[in-house]
Amino acid sequence: MAFEKGVTLYTAGTPNGWKANMIVEELKVPYKLHAISLSDNEQKQEWFEKINPNGRIPAIGKSVLSYFSTCRRMFEQSPQVLVSVYVVDHDEGDLPVFESGAIMIHLAEKDPQGTFLPKDTRKKAEGGIGPMQGQANHFVRYAPEQIEYGIKRYTNETKRLYGCIEKHLASGKDWLAADQYTIADMANYAWIAWHDWAGVQIDDMPHIQKWMKRIEKRPAIQKAMDIPDKSFVKQYQNDPKKKQEMIDGAKKFMGSQK
Repeated sequence: MAFEKGVTLYTAGTPNGWKANMIVEELKVPYKLHAISLSDNEQKQEWFEKINPNGRIPAIGKSVLSYFSTCRRMFEQSPQVLVSVYVVDHDEGDLPVFESGAIMIHLAEKDPQGTFLPKDTRKKAEGGIGPMQGQANHFVRYAPEQIEYGIKRYTNETKRLYGCIEKHLASGKDWLAADQYTIADMANYAWIAWHDWAGVQIDDMPHIQKWMKRIEKRPAIQKAMDIPDKSFVKQYQNDPKKKQEMIDGAKKFMGSQK
């Protein structure tokens, strides 16, 4: 069995956290949840930085080397750029794995059936929505001042990348890679699900909307989006007052508002 002892999942309710949650739930990996309080900077505490030196969530861990061994085929950048989530894999001698993409690959590769990560390398794909949308989030929601260049640069690039997905799906595809539902769908959905937070709308993208609905019907995704707490996307969706409270709270946390 690939997953006997399971993992400890260190996560929070963010797109990167949701990505780790999704693969754990989809594969039915036994896990112990450790919710990280970002507002209390728990991810910067000494005990956590021993597992993830960059102090970011999510994560599943023992040494920094485990991260590179998991990601080496996909990334050649510095760890400061890549690290984000964390899990400890108890079936691999309490191996720590951090950064959301690394966790998804690590767990998906352990599945002997290759359910969410095809064995055929010709069917694998990589995307770039997360980095661009993350910057859009910052300039739209968190920056201490409205910088028009930053807002336009990153919201336009995020929308352009959405357009690539829309075009692909419009060609008759149901999923993003390998003609099957994979971690590519999970990873991109985690970001597109909160498009509004980044100031990007998808009203003119009917195929993305249908794709999202297909994903949202999956029980594992429904559960993953509410770990460790009810998704804030759901919380602010129909409540402008709640949305503003969350924006103010985020700005305070980021240090852009007193």
